[in-house]
Amino acid sequence: MKIEPFTIAVSDERLADLDRRLRETRWPEAADDTGWDDGTDRAFLRRLTGYWRSGFDWRAQEARLNALPQFVTELDGHRIHFVHRRGTGPAPFPLVVTHGWPGSFAEMERIIPMLADPGAHGGDPADAFDVVVPSLLGFGFSQIPHRPEFNACHVAELWAQLMTGLGYLRFGAQGGDLGALVSMWLARQFPERLAGLHLNFVPGSYRPPLHGALPVSGDEQAFLDAQGAWAEAEGAYGHLHRTKPQTLAFALTDSPVGLASWIVEKFRAWSDCGGDVERAFGLDALLTEISIYWFTGTIGSSMRFYRENTRRPLYFPAGERVSPPLGVALFPHELPMPPRSWLARVFDVARWTPMPRGGHFAAMEAPELLVEDIRALFRPLRGGVGT
Repeated sequence: MKIEPFTIAVSDERLADLDRRLRETRWPEAADDTGWDDGTDRAFLRRLTGYWRSGFDWRAQEARLNALPQFVTELDGHRIHFVHRRGTGPAPFPLVVTHGWPGSFAEMERIIPMLADPGAHGGDPADAFDVVVPSLLGFGFSQIPHRPEFNACHVAELWAQLMTGLGYLRFGAQGGDLGALVSMWLARQFPERLAGLHLNFVPGSYRPPLHGALPVSGDEQAFLDAQGAWAEAEGAYGHLHRTKPQTLAFALTDSPVGLASWIVEKFRAWSDCGGDVERAFGLDALLTEISIYWFTGTIGSSMRFYRENTRRPLYFPAGERVSPPLGVALFPHELPMPPRSWLARVFDVARWTPMPRGGHFAAMEAPELLVEDIRALFRPLRGGVGT
C-alpha cells in the first residue's frame, strides 16, 4: 500500500469564490420571532455567515489541522484520506476512529493527542494508542465514489485493508453516528482481528433478531417508541438523505449559506447546548466543519451514504453473535439510545457507561469523558497486538 503525506491547501480562488457567494446571498423571508422552531434561526445564521466572511480565518484553521499527521492512500481504486498519530507509551495499541455526519476527521482533533499520548494529558502512558482517523469515502478529503455500492459494510472492508497496510493485524474500533455503523460492521466482518469496539451512539439501522428470539422488553419497547417519535419530529433530514439526496445536493453544493443552515441546525439540535449552540461549540469550530464540506464539495456524497446504507442494513438473524467486546458511552443529550439488552441480543456488552453531560458530538463536547471510557474498555484487551 502506497502512503503519501497530505497537506490541506485550499486555493485563494476558492476562498474568493466563497466570499462572493456569501456576499450575494438571497435571504428568504421569514415570520418574525420563529426562532429555531421552524428550522435554522435566521438571525443566528446571518451572524454565523457574516462571521464566515469577515472574522473567520480559514488559513489559521487550515494550519492548525495541518499540524495533524495526515496521509492519503488508494484503496479499491479510491483515494482515502486519514490521520495517523503514533502513540507515545510502552506499547501503543492501534485504534481506528470513524466520524459521522455532519462531522469530519476534524471532529476528532481534541481526542487524537489524548489517546495517543495519555502521559502528556494526565493519563497513564500504558493506555497509549496508535490512532488512525480516516475520512469516510465521499466525505472531506477522501474521494467521492463514482459507483453506488459504497455503504458502511464496504467502508469497513476498506478500513480493514487500511489497518493491514499500516501493519496492524489486530486493532480496536471506535465511532459515533455513521462511524458507529462502520465500527459495528468491522466487528461483524472481522471478529478475529478486532480486539473490541467502543461506541458513543447506536445507529437506528441496527436491528437485532426479534422474530423467534426473546420478546421485546418494556425498556426496549419504550426505546422503539422514543425512536419513532424522534424520527417523526426530527428525522426529515434523514428521510431525505435516504431517498432523494441528489435533489438537495444541488442546492447545498451551490449555496454556502444553505450548507451552513443544513449543518448548524443539527449541531444545535443534537448537542448538550441548552438551545445555545455556541455554548457547546465556538463559531470557529462550527465553520471549520462547514468549510470542509464546502471546499471539498462533498455534501452530496455524504448524504448519499445514507441511501447506500439502506440497501445494506445492519440486520442480524436469530442466533448470530458478534464476539469482540463492546463498550458503549451514553451521553445524556444523545439521540434516542436503546437499553443494554438491545445490544446484548447480538453483542458481548463489556462496558455500559452513563455520562454526566454531553451529546451527539462527544469528541468535541466532552473529549475527556469519551477518552477515559475508551481507555477503560481497551485496558484489558491490549494483549497480542500483532503488528
